[in-house]
Order: sequence, then structure tokens, then C-alpha cells
Amino acid sequence: MTMRRYALRAGVVLACLSGMALGPAAPARAAFATELSGLPDEFTAGDRVATVSAVVSRTDPGRCVKVRWSMVLTVRGIRLDQVKVDRVEETGSFPLEIRTDGDVARLTDRQLDPGTLCPNRTVTARYRLAFAEDVTRGRVTLAAEAYDANLRLLARQTATRSVVGPDAPATPTEPTPESTPPASTEPAQETGEAEPTEEPAAEVPPAAGRPVAQSGGFGVVQAAFLLGGLLLFLGVGLLLRLRHLTRTAGGDGDPEPLDRWERPTGPRRW
Repeated sequence: MTMRRYALRAGVVLACLSGMALGPAAPARAAFATELSGLPDEFTAGDRVATVSAVVSRTDPGRCVKVRWSMVLTVRGIRLDQVKVDRVEETGSFPLEIRTDGDVARLTDRQLDPGTLCPNRTVTARYRLAFAEDVTRGRVTLAAEAYDANLRLLARQTATRSVVGPDAPATPTEPTPESTPPASTEPAQETGEAEPTEEPAAEVPPAAGRPVAQSGGFGVVQAAFLLGGLLLFLGVGLLLRLRHLTRTAGGDGDPEPLDRWERPTGPRRW
């Protein structure tokens, strides 16, 4: 009985360890939110420069974190070389790592933002956008993504605007940016003056100075599942071993059974 209690306790401990190993692999759902401010009703090509700000905030009581910004730029009807984007801070231009794929460009900060994101505080990134004079009409989608120092997506905000030439009449529309929950890295649907359409999935920004991985490697989630399975296997083996020892110990004290064909011998009569 005592051996069975020890076996049960050992199994519970191993199960708890398995849960601890798999727990950190789940993404944290902290109260993060990102907003895009300073967006015009529509962008005008030419010498006009628009300043757009991306602001991330948090309302949970967690610890302070550093932020790395990444802006995903998608164009329609215009070319990427007709768009100029500059990431600025109070000290001047902020270094960016730029990756392009067709009509999509990702601009990721090479360094962490100077600010620190704490509860009930915000961190802001500013971008200056300008379009070439030969642009007649097109559309641009901005997706501001805030990551922590470990490249975990905190929050994402997407907005779409029209781009018109310098001589085109202005057609103001009510800005309606759409926010995407932080638990998903899928692009948000377009909002604004046109019907929503799905955007292509954007890659998670690589660390500064490292190339983008083309195939998935052995990450934290796989390691956590492997460790959990190993602990579960050891627990089952320990339970079977203790059960075998318990049966062996209980069988040693039983009397040896008599052969049912053997008859007990009585005293001989002379």
C-alpha cells in the first residue's frame, strides 16, 4: 500500500513538471494595443510629406518591456520605388532593415525603441511618408507591428488609404483603421473607403543583422513538447516498475501450494 502511494505521488509530480515545461510555450495574452495616428484622409503625391505615428500601450500590471517596431507597407497601383518612408526619432533618422517581396515591404527597426513600455504607458514610433510626383492614383496599406525584445508580437494595427496625384481633386473619407488582436500574426483586413480584402501574410521580422529563415527550425514549442513527452514516459515507466516490485514483494509471503495430485501420507499400519 505504501509503495502504491509513493508511485501515485511520483506520477503527480511528473505530470506537474510536464505542465510546467509546456506552459511557457503558449503565447502571453497581455493587454497590449496599437494605434495609428496622424493618418490623412488620403495621401497626396508630390512634395507633401505626411507624418504617421504608431503608438503601443498596455493596461496589465506586467513588467516593463522594450519594443521593436516593424512596419509592413503594401501598395496597389503604384510601385515601391515611388514610396519614400523614413523612421524618425527626436535625435533624427532611426536605422531600418528593409525587406521587399513584390508589392510588400517590411521595415524593421535595427535597434530597440529608446522608450520602455510599462503598465499604463505608451511607446511611439513616427514615420514620414512621401510619394513620387508621377503617381496618379493608387492605394497603400500600413500595418504597424510592435514586438518585444524576443520578437514576440505584442499588438498590430492596420489601415488603408488612397494615394492621388498632386493635381487630382481631394476626396476625403472617414478614417476607419482596423485593429488586429495580438494573439494572431495574420494580417488584418483592409478598412477605409473600399470593401475589406485579405492581405498576404507578412513574415515575422528577423533579428537585426540576421537573414530571414526560409524554413522553420527546432524552436521552443518543439523543445517543450519533447521535454513533456520524455517526463511522461519516465513517469509511466516508474509506475510500472513500482507495481512490479509491489507484486513481487506480496508474492514472497504466500505459502507454496500443494500439488493437487499428491496425497498426504498417513502413519503406516504394521
